[in-house]
Amino acid sequence: MDILITFTHGEEELAELPLASLAQFVLKSEGKPANTEVSISFVDDATIAELNERFRGMEGPTDVLSFECDNIADDMTAADGPACPIYELGDIIIAPDVAARQAEEYGNSLEQEVSLLLVHGLLHLCGYDHIRDDEAEVMEARERELLTAWSERDMPAIDENR
Repeated sequence: MDILITFTHGEEELAELPLASLAQFVLKSEGKPANTEVSISFVDDATIAELNERFRGMEGPTDVLSFECDNIADDMTAADGPACPIYELGDIIIAPDVAARQAEEYGNSLEQEVSLLLVHGLLHLCGYDHIRDDEAEVMEARERELLTAWSERDMPAIDENR
């Protein structure tokens, strides 16, 4: 899997975070093929506000936007190998300043907030949505499940005989 990360804003605070590894973890958990490619860009408030207005008709900056490339309904399961064409899942745009404000508001670290936004954006590219309440419940539960599994991935097993 190719995870392409671009920083036009926020690199100082975010460059050391395991963002590519988290993205690969989510995509593997969602059953995406090895030839999947995702682009993740970190931009300033003005840039994401302009994209938010142009593509969603909403004014002001938002935290994350997702743009699908190849159709998520395409059956790529047979196209999983080095000779297969790249499956361009899509692009995710994240605003680190919005993430920082939300982290402070919700009592999270910047890493926790950016991780949530990245997982959220990836799930959109995988076909999840939150327009209706029932969809939101499913998507939010999957976000929690993935973030919990991610945070527990390197934890040693607990000896129950202690």
